[in-house]
Amino acid sequence: MNELTGIERIGNILKHEPVDRIGLFEHFWGDTLKKWQESGHIRGQEDLATHFGFDMATCGAFNMMADLNFEPQVIEETDETVLTRDGNGALLRRHKLHNATPEHVDFAVKERGAWEGLVKPHLVPSRERIRFEAYEQTKRQSQEHDRFFCWAGVNVFELMHPVCGHEYMLMGMALDPDWISDMANTYADLTIGLMEILFAESGIPDGIWFYEDMGFKQHPFMSPDMYQALIQPAHKKTIDFAHSQGLPVIMHSCGFIEPLLPHVVDAGIDCLQVLEVKAGMDLLRIAKNFGDRIALCGGMDARNLVANDQDAISVELEEKISAVKDLAGYILHSDHSIPTTTDYETYRFFVDKGLALGSFEQCEVLV
Repeated sequence: MNELTGIERIGNILKHEPVDRIGLFEHFWGDTLKKWQESGHIRGQEDLATHFGFDMATCGAFNMMADLNFEPQVIEETDETVLTRDGNGALLRRHKLHNATPEHVDFAVKERGAWEGLVKPHLVPSRERIRFEAYEQTKRQSQEHDRFFCWAGVNVFELMHPVCGHEYMLMGMALDPDWISDMANTYADLTIGLMEILFAESGIPDGIWFYEDMGFKQHPFMSPDMYQALIQPAHKKTIDFAHSQGLPVIMHSCGFIEPLLPHVVDAGIDCLQVLEVKAGMDLLRIAKNFGDRIALCGGMDARNLVANDQDAISVELEEKISAVKDLAGYILHSDHSIPTTTDYETYRFFVDKGLALGSFEQCEVLV
């Protein structure tokens, strides 16, 4: 059988067409590459995608901060954290020693009036918001390595909470739903406008990757009815635009979002990514219920990789891959990101065994 390129393989997976093997992609914490380079497993100039043979690459190219001219103000700083006010009017405390979700301290926008006066007027498409060079460089490198290249960006739910915080956003869903709809649609229109500028000048990618964390442990942030009324229309707007350009859509969402999935799938996504096990997501259950409509990426418990437990990794891979590779298009990925505590040998084992189990030895491949 002929071996497919990453572009062909991921393209086929997203269309549920035959492939030679399951796909491969991964996210890593920042210092993981450095650790594996220092241990001698990866050469100094070699990147993780090339070393492990990933089928995909992504690039985020948009600055969605409201006021691009605002100079961040440092309010307080310690050895470990820094408290700053940003161009969204948000006061956030961030860790300096490691990547983590910032602590929400305060927000200038807590209701519709502040949104309309302080933020919304800034949210117009402009070239100043686009990192053309980074996009073009990643696109070119992806083509050179035959990787499926996705423009990557945050969708509307994750663009709202940096402005007003989860608490005020979720209260707004209940108390002023028209405000939330206006924010969601404003960010959808901004995203589409920026895509139009970028793609006209720098060319279209192979696909779209939206980041959109809509859940936490065992619960989504909102009810299915609230999602359908307030968020789904904006999702559908951005996804419809991508499809109008011939681009499939992969949506990332951490947390337990299964109650929302019927509506998220109806919005038009082509693939759901991460399927966080510790939050309550189950790859096999999702594949059974939705695998005829969407491809899946992730769902492999990162806690086994963090623990460097190759026996547990082996059991999970054997259980899950044998089922999902026939039920739906599947891309191998952890259910989060690979941290520095994961040994190189552990991740190498995960990749090698996963791809061996996910190989289709007898398959008529459509190229």
